[in-house]
Amino acid sequence: MKLQKQFSRKVRDKKYSKWVIIIPHSKIKELGWKEGLELEAITDRNTLIIKKRNK
Repeated sequence: MKLQKQFSRKVRDKKYSKWVIIIPHSKIKELGWKEGLELEAITDRNTLIIKKRNK
């Protein structure tokens, strides 16, 4: 996996960025996730857990 910082937009002289996590296709397929799936992030100390959001 890879963490990337991407330029999002510029408003006047202020630049805004967003962070993107690149997850390998094999892991997405293994989880059965599809494009557009709502996810939630949970942090605990130095750990990030990303899981499918329950509606």
